[in-house]
Amino acid sequence: MAKKIIVVGASSGIGAEIGKISLKSGNTVGFVARRKDQIEERIQECGSLPDSSKSFSISHDVSNTSEVKALFEKLVKDLGGLDEIYFSAGIMEKVEMDEFNTEKDLRMMRINLEGAIAWLNEAAQYFQKQGNGKIIGISSIAGDRGRVGNPGYNTSKAALNTYLEALRNRLARKGITVLTVKPGFIDTDMTKGMPGLFWLISAEKAATIILNAAKKGKESIYVPARWGLVALVIKSIPSFIFKRLNV
Repeated sequence: MAKKIIVVGASSGIGAEIGKISLKSGNTVGFVARRKDQIEERIQECGSLPDSSKSFSISHDVSNTSEVKALFEKLVKDLGGLDEIYFSAGIMEKVEMDEFNTEKDLRMMRINLEGAIAWLNEAAQYFQKQGNGKIIGISSIAGDRGRVGNPGYNTSKAALNTYLEALRNRLARKGITVLTVKPGFIDTDMTKGMPGLFWLISAEKAATIILNAAKKGKESIYVPARWGLVALVIKSIPSFIFKRLNV
């Protein structure tokens, strides 16, 4: 059965691939991203579609949280309802090891966390009234531990993990599924040029894994699954040892 889906952060990376795969599968999809021209490019990449009314695009910077309520309501009206929402917007600023940059850190918090809360709170309220729905948040394995490399990014994802868990616990009794997605290294603009990458997979493959997990009603996944073993090891390292590691 065709679904009505919103993808926030749909112009590139995992979000773009989720939107494209969903649209090609016959669903009605609302694409949300800062640059509308990039959204239109992603829609065009889907090829010839039988019904152009299956896709809607909205230009929006997720850090402008005051806009979200009106945009959410407009999209739901355009789509004719809502079954699933994917929040994939995110940034990772380049931060040097000896750099403590409040502006960069707070920008990551605004986009990675506050933007997610603004959109997913609206979805949670809508689904609660509806009595069903799925919320999918794209977090990161980086949120599992306070690593030395990028404190602001780690914090934004750790807080997102906790927020999604709280949503899941609150909404589960109302028939609503909340999925936390923790990718490892994905071949996107965010990781381009980063040294030491391994187990790198394409955004399209990551999107396929995520969509399958959402379909099965999963609650938390690593992408790909083998990152779960890495996370298990990382989380088990005592703090007095972990603080000496460059991970």
